[in-house]
Amino acid sequence: MEYIQYGKTGLQISRFGLGCMRFPKDENEAVAMVRYAVDKGVNYLDTAYIYNDSEVITGKALRDGYRDKVKLATKSPIWNIKSHLDFEKYLDEELQRLGTDHIDIYLLHNLNPGNWITVQKYDGLRFLDRMIEKGKILHKGFSIHSTTEAFKEIVDSFDWEMSQIQLNILDEHQQIGVEGLKYAAQKGLAMNIMEPLRGGSLVNNAPAEIQRLIGSFPEKRSIAEWCFRWLYNMPEVSVILSGTSSLEQLQDNLRIFNQARPNVMTAEEQKLIAKIKDVFESGKSIGCTGCRYCMPCPKGVSIPDIFRLYNNYQIVKPNPIDQGIYQNNMVPFASGADQCVSCRVCTRHCPQNLDIPQLLKQAHGELSKPWRP
Repeated sequence: MEYIQYGKTGLQISRFGLGCMRFPKDENEAVAMVRYAVDKGVNYLDTAYIYNDSEVITGKALRDGYRDKVKLATKSPIWNIKSHLDFEKYLDEELQRLGTDHIDIYLLHNLNPGNWITVQKYDGLRFLDRMIEKGKILHKGFSIHSTTEAFKEIVDSFDWEMSQIQLNILDEHQQIGVEGLKYAAQKGLAMNIMEPLRGGSLVNNAPAEIQRLIGSFPEKRSIAEWCFRWLYNMPEVSVILSGTSSLEQLQDNLRIFNQARPNVMTAEEQKLIAKIKDVFESGKSIGCTGCRYCMPCPKGVSIPDIFRLYNNYQIVKPNPIDQGIYQNNMVPFASGADQCVSCRVCTRHCPQNLDIPQLLKQAHGELSKPWRP
């Protein structure tokens, strides 16, 4: 297992982190899987209040001396916070669930615009510092699905020690993207990566053309391995989280991360990744190039961002991530497609001659469907 200096925390952390959201249904199997990972050198476990019984199961797995072998991360359920005191109330509940007296890395969970407003309203940043003083948490961070601009604002607002973002071969310029990754890393934040395979969709929905591409490449790796390799090649990436749901998946991940060093990809390997991305993106259904000639919209609709989300949703469908971003980050803040009044100002500037109002209606219909995290 490869280890890295974890930002400015002074911790040495395994580059592979076990995500504890997708445990197998059998509790004994889940406990055994966690302990197997730790025995093989994984020392970072990531869970959250909202992950069903994950905290309880993780706590059981960390009995018998395993707690001392790992750095444990969990997250505050911001959407439940109705007062400043609620922050500590939920933290205490999580400590009890996990069977520990402290959390090594405590994250404010998913700082989308609404949750960020809640954190500011109820002084969540002061809560983090107070809990460090009390010894209930050791390091402070946040996770986020949002835009690069919103991410930078949050990074600059506080003395954070780490952040957790979604990043994979299709998200290089989506959400926080590589730009945000480098921005935060330059400020000394440890950077965790979630959804490296987009919930498995990049593996399960890979077209036959991608299998042909990787099959004909001299270096033989699976699509999962290429996706992980693209991430751990970047020195700004600290820990890559993978939510394995079986021992077989875990063993394969451990094999892949046996030598997960940065700056290992050749120019030819980078070209292969570009080809793989092109194949995935050829499945998009709206021919928006992101030129932004349609902006600004008089009604505040984030036209290119909506089309980008919709295309990603179509590429790896079904996948709730893009629906969640649309429903939580855009619609409540009047930048969703529901604000469109068909004034058609945008269509006069679109070099692709897209029927933007009709396509916005189409995207809204799909992205507004019910979803499960």
